[in-house]
Amino acid sequence: MLGNVAGLAALALGWRRSLLTWPVQLLSGLILVTAYASADLSGGVGKQILVVTVALWGWWQWGRGRGGSADGHVAVRFATWRERGALAVGAAAGTLAVGGLFTAYPDLSWNPWPDAYIFVGTLVAMVAQARGLVEFWFAWLLVDLVGVPLAFDSGLAFSALVYLVYLVLVLWGMRDWWLRSRSAAPQPALEGAAA
Repeated sequence: MLGNVAGLAALALGWRRSLLTWPVQLLSGLILVTAYASADLSGGVGKQILVVTVALWGWWQWGRGRGGSADGHVAVRFATWRERGALAVGAAAGTLAVGGLFTAYPDLSWNPWPDAYIFVGTLVAMVAQARGLVEFWFAWLLVDLVGVPLAFDSGLAFSALVYLVYLVLVLWGMRDWWLRSRSAAPQPALEGAAA
């Protein structure tokens, strides 16, 4: 429960573009590593170790990118088509690879393909967040659309409720980052306007 609550806090901090999002995400991952290890769920441990690694990288990225906007927070923008393609290809290839791994080693996951989709989607979202891309929120939305029904169907009501809260934060955060990226975009000069 603590790991999931910390994950929620990390997402809320990400919405605010606070550098604290990354150490809180790191803390969430470390708590979940401990929880999965105590339950002898090696697949969960491995997944959280990757999440912790991406959180460290994201922290480093945002630490370097602070001051990129007028308010001193990380500047946000829409991805280029090339970046979107790379995220989509990475998500598809990663889901196929992880789903295949989870199928080959059933002890790693209780539901291989949806679990692979959620796991890889989470990593894609974190990478996009680390780069300040608005598409980070779309990746989270796609994860939530599978995660909420899967958690309810699996009898994991608390996890499903956490995903529902994620969904609300994702929608608010998406709107905020979208508007910020639009206001930061250079406006075309009006014809006849004074220079």
